[in-house]
Amino acid sequence: MSKNRPVVLSFSGHDPSGGAGVQADIETFISHQCHACSVITSLTEQDSHNVKKLIPQQPQDVIDQARTVLNDFQVSAIKIGLIGHKQTAEAIYTILLENSDIPVILDPVLAAGGGSSLSNESLIKCIIEKLLPCTTILTPNTEEARVLAKQSDLLSCGKTLLTLGCKNVLITGTHEQSTTVDNQFFQSNGKIETFSWDRLNHEYHGSGCTLASAIAALIAQGLDPFTAVTEAQDYTWNSLDNAYQPGQGQFNPNRLFWMEGN
Repeated sequence: MSKNRPVVLSFSGHDPSGGAGVQADIETFISHQCHACSVITSLTEQDSHNVKKLIPQQPQDVIDQARTVLNDFQVSAIKIGLIGHKQTAEAIYTILLENSDIPVILDPVLAAGGGSSLSNESLIKCIIEKLLPCTTILTPNTEEARVLAKQSDLLSCGKTLLTLGCKNVLITGTHEQSTTVDNQFFQSNGKIETFSWDRLNHEYHGSGCTLASAIAALIAQGLDPFTAVTEAQDYTWNSLDNAYQPGQGQFNPNRLFWMEGN
């Protein structure tokens, strides 16, 4: 592994069960030979079934931690996961404005895998108005895309999200009732690419975190958005195909599958 590792800064929640959030980000960054820096947006009470409680961090602490890291490290990409509260989104926005040259990968976590809501209208409005225009690649699932775009048709959602300021949008299709998982990539050049993946058998904890973090790491490594999105999907699918069940609920992506023998 190269000693010259790009730095990726993650704004993520802390998941005590180890399946999602900052733990997922760090495992994914390491898997792509990147150095992980992190700012915790919210502590959580959760297990492998669902999120039970959010414990937000102070917005100024979020800003101060990020500034301290950015003053020391040459950050090559920023990944944003769980935000949880409008004030946290505004804190992140402050950092993005100060570092507008760094690519931003935003996974708009609006609900937990178990169904609990992790957002409200004021947070959603702040994401739309402030964070989307700063975003290089947005990675919503179909439900999140419909909420942010305020439309039902996914083709219209992707196009609308581009008009709201995102440079590229990858809408993932795991929540749809389809035989395959169809992910649609809406690009800044107007092209739309559909990627189809075999649908796997389980429910997974942290799959969205894994995908967005892989994209961020590959962007940090210098790949263009299309190639990063393509390779990140392959990595994520393989981590799900090799998933394991550490608790009694959802399966965890095995993000370190590449370390294990056949």
